[in-house]
Amino acid sequence: MSKPLFALAGLVFLAACGGGGYNTPPRNLDNACSIVSQRPSYLKDMQRTERKWGVPVHVQMATIHQESKFDGDARTPVRYTLGVIPMGRQSSAFGYSQALDGTWEEYIQLEGRRSAKRDNFRDAVDFMGWYMDQTYQELGISKFDAKNQYLAYHEGRTGYRRGSYKSKGWLMNVSDNVADRAAMYQAQLWTCT
Repeated sequence: MSKPLFALAGLVFLAACGGGGYNTPPRNLDNACSIVSQRPSYLKDMQRTERKWGVPVHVQMATIHQESKFDGDARTPVRYTLGVIPMGRQSSAFGYSQALDGTWEEYIQLEGRRSAKRDNFRDAVDFMGWYMDQTYQELGISKFDAKNQYLAYHEGRTGYRRGSYKSKGWLMNVSDNVADRAAMYQAQLWTCT
């Protein structure tokens, strides 16, 4: 093998092994400035979503933190029967936004985004903005209301309308945490952007 060909093969191998890491979470997820410093494109994508759908960056960030911890490859855990026999995942939720297959397909059809992918940050936040805009239109929940937007996001708009979250104390605690994180991210973003 000639030296240039060998060098090219080595570069291709290194790129395949260490390439990107773009779907991996940023470090220090408790600091919005650190997140956007490490992933400047995330901030641009979220600002684009805010302009298009009206969902503030800090609400998007808090929801993504809760859903995937900024991991583009996030999936729900595998269920087991008898503690050892795998029975598939708990749901079809995948990617940054943890969108379910059916809801993602609805978004793709209605928005004409056939090439959108759940593990692409820009697509995931656009989906989230679209979903929260629909929630505002159908249920009147403010796009600044991280707690109730999250409850409708988690339970679905029909579940939210029925009040299914009211009997889930753990979910009420989670939604409080999302609201607190949104407020924290908002205060942090004022200091770094």
